[in-house]
Amino acid sequence: MSATKPLAFGGAAGPRRPRLRPRGRVATAEAHAAVQAALAASGVAEPRRDLLIEQLHALQDRFGCLREGHLVALAEWHRLAPVEVFEAASFYAHFEILPDDAPAPPPVTIRVCEGLPCAMAGAGALLETAREMAPPGTRVLASPCMGNCHRAPVAAVGFEPFAPAKAEALLAAARSGLAVAPGTQGLEEYRARGGHVALQAAQAGRLTPEAAVAIVERAGLRGLGGAGFPTARKWRLALAHPAPRHLVVNADEGEPGTFKDRFCLEAEPHRVLEGMLVAAHAIGAEACWIYLRDEYPDLRRVVEHALEELRGAGIAGPPVHLRRGAGAYICGEETALLESLEGRRGYPRHKPPFPGEHGLFGRPTVVHNVETLWWLPGILAAPEGADRYASAGRRGAKGERFFSVSGRVREPGVKRAPAGVTARELIEEFSGGMAEGHRFVGYLPGGASGGILPARLADMPLDVGALDAEGCFVGSGAVVVLSDRDDLAEVARNLLRFFREESCGQCTPCRVGTAKAVRLLDAPAWDRALLGELGEAMADGSICGLGQAAMNPVRSLLRFFPEEVP
Repeated sequence: MSATKPLAFGGAAGPRRPRLRPRGRVATAEAHAAVQAALAASGVAEPRRDLLIEQLHALQDRFGCLREGHLVALAEWHRLAPVEVFEAASFYAHFEILPDDAPAPPPVTIRVCEGLPCAMAGAGALLETAREMAPPGTRVLASPCMGNCHRAPVAAVGFEPFAPAKAEALLAAARSGLAVAPGTQGLEEYRARGGHVALQAAQAGRLTPEAAVAIVERAGLRGLGGAGFPTARKWRLALAHPAPRHLVVNADEGEPGTFKDRFCLEAEPHRVLEGMLVAAHAIGAEACWIYLRDEYPDLRRVVEHALEELRGAGIAGPPVHLRRGAGAYICGEETALLESLEGRRGYPRHKPPFPGEHGLFGRPTVVHNVETLWWLPGILAAPEGADRYASAGRRGAKGERFFSVSGRVREPGVKRAPAGVTARELIEEFSGGMAEGHRFVGYLPGGASGGILPARLADMPLDVGALDAEGCFVGSGAVVVLSDRDDLAEVARNLLRFFREESCGQCTPCRVGTAKAVRLLDAPAWDRALLGELGEAMADGSICGLGQAAMNPVRSLLRFFPEEVP
């Protein structure tokens, strides 16, 4: 058999010539220089993957957007394929990618929140008026929840919060700029009020890790970000893995109606940081990471100032890394948060058999909510702290917690109340009763995903597991109060639009299901059977809690408010 000659494409057969340049686009020297200057000015000029999101922020802060040529240069510097940088940048809502020759975005951006509490307070009219009145050089965009629900309606100039927002004052602030002051609570003030007792005991060896775990276990403290996992059990599971370990602070609250983490950091940032450091002591963490949502630039300045004070006072502890989110609600889910900290898209991971496995950089990691850390110093300051916390609950629940109360009440805000308090008690005893002219008809016990309950069930305890039989949950304690003036079908539409926009798109049941649900809810008559079937498919097939719980508002309406369903 004769040998087959090699096929030649576009020329004679022969040895392949070496490629003189890589495939695809190559960054220019000017792009590399611009990128390096921006990163150096922001203090993030290291080719580390965990700094990638911070570097994207640095570029956008410097140039007003992310130019494609700069992203290619950033990828080359990291020795990454350009697609890896582009897919991370395009995942987050706050990054704006533009071609190199495209006009720059307008110099001023006004964002108007369209989350449920703001929509109830007239955000739709505010958005329309602001768009009509916006001067040249200003664009007005709709935005998801900004974490200021008690001051609704809320807007932002850039990302600086402006609340409550009136169109004329908002546009005046956009023209003149906002004067934003950092938080005022200092380290000395915090210590004068009894702070750092637990931290000093830990550093002096009087509070050992074993003792800290035992005290927190006796107190019954749970994670207060939504899942309610026992804190001491989480610590024990992490300690069962060899060091090194990490501690991550989840400050990326984005659920409509939730703003208690903002309150904790506004009121007592040093208390949160002390809780973080004693938790790091308990698990032997080699580093702490704070993931703060990008909608809180005012709090970023507060935390930066507090960390500087700790360093200036010589407070020992593991290094603390402050990281910005970039507008992705899904990153409030802890595995998506870890992906983002590692410089990737915020795709939730399939969770391992128990916490601590495959955490940040593949190391055992404990993720704590801000509020959970806020309670730790008081519990650990003295042996009786655990007993005081555990005895503060109601109806068999342990401890106290913060509830974010918004909607149709006279005095919305963060309420410190016993675990197991009821919605009726929160309204009447803590929030001044219903707003003038409003009659109580229902409430969201746990934010957008916690479902909707009627007023006749307002005497049930708001505690972990207490609402399971009703298909609802308390979650992070975001209670949105509804009245007879609210269109409950439109409430459900608002919430499902939020989930549609915030779905990360990784799994089909959530990505397609949320979009399908919005179309079904926009129909003149709801197909109840199909909505029920869709809800079951999403709950069974979605990777994370967003898709699993997204249909809870619709399920609740079909079950408890059939007369409100079109």
